[in-house]
Amino acid sequence: MTWNKFLQPDLILGSSILNLTPEIIQHYGLKGLVLDVDETLVPITVGEASPELKSWVEQVRTYTALWLVSNNLSEVRIGSIARSLNLPYYLGAAKPSRRKIRSALQAMDLPVHQVGMVGDRLFTDVLAGNRLGMFTILVEPIVHPDAVLRSHPIRNFEVWFSEILGASIIAQDTKIHKD
Repeated sequence: MTWNKFLQPDLILGSSILNLTPEIIQHYGLKGLVLDVDETLVPITVGEASPELKSWVEQVRTYTALWLVSNNLSEVRIGSIARSLNLPYYLGAAKPSRRKIRSALQAMDLPVHQVGMVGDRLFTDVLAGNRLGMFTILVEPIVHPDAVLRSHPIRNFEVWFSEILGASIIAQDTKIHKD
């Protein structure tokens, strides 16, 4: 597999995970989702899930298994978020390492191609998911309202470098048309 394939998400949402609807999940035949935590689910400076995120999890969990896999080492922070969402989790994943994602996949007991890896970073979330053969979904980071003007230099570099390698990092139309 070439680098552009390793860094190419299968689906790019031009918005946050909150816009990953059950219709989109079902459209791609996903039965499980492995979710990054920091800036995918909550801003890095926040230690609890928002009411909107809790509502999203409750809606999505009726269609698909969910598991949190974070690079963050803070048991207090990640554990608190996971418990507030009533979701299983692994922390200290060291993505793009596949070890803890593999453990989550085994716990879900689903074929790898039926599980999506959802995250806001190309060189950790998307790379790890693609290395395992998962369906990869890149979302826009969720940032604290006080930090909206903050730039994302690492993410910006990842996008720029991935495009140089031939990946196409353009958000796709996520409207699923029902016939």
